[in-house]
Amino acid sequence: MQSNRELFETYNRDVYRTCYYMVHNAADAEDLTQEVFITAFRTNREQIDYPKAWIMRIAVNQCLNHLRRRRSLQQKVSANPYLFTGGEDKTVDRLVEDKERAEEWAGYMSALPVKIRAVLTLRYMHDFSLAEISGLLGIPQGTVKSRQHKGLRLMRKILLNAGIQLEDKEEDSYGSHGKTLKASIK
Repeated sequence: MQSNRELFETYNRDVYRTCYYMVHNAADAEDLTQEVFITAFRTNREQIDYPKAWIMRIAVNQCLNHLRRRRSLQQKVSANPYLFTGGEDKTVDRLVEDKERAEEWAGYMSALPVKIRAVLTLRYMHDFSLAEISGLLGIPQGTVKSRQHKGLRLMRKILLNAGIQLEDKEEDSYGSHGKTLKASIK
């Protein structure tokens, strides 16, 4: 079993990124990250086999609860979103490009419904399998698949409206879009 410090150092960036993608506000993401770890620290972790999945479930649940308390999702969209990129060895130009790309993708993601955004974030940002996402969110695996499919379809429409060219073949565009989404979110 990991100590509290080890748990925090191992998962704090993943938790923060998940919270950020869910609420689109750096300050709220930081607060939610703290709440996630406070909850985790107060929990008996002896019976937990998969700590990453467990802590990500806490993070997603905290974010969903936070969003439910807000009447309008638009209040949660920040004018200056920030994504923690974490690469200290990157050049300044690369950091600026990464931040701009993260802001752009955060804008695209904010257009998606919260439940679909949760599935896409877990699938493409954290590489969870459909079965793992089903367990994390407490929904059937078929629902995860349909939300993923609908999310990719909606994201395709959002990207086309933004003037981003995608491949014409529907099957290829979903596959390459999923890869593009995954690469751009990270």
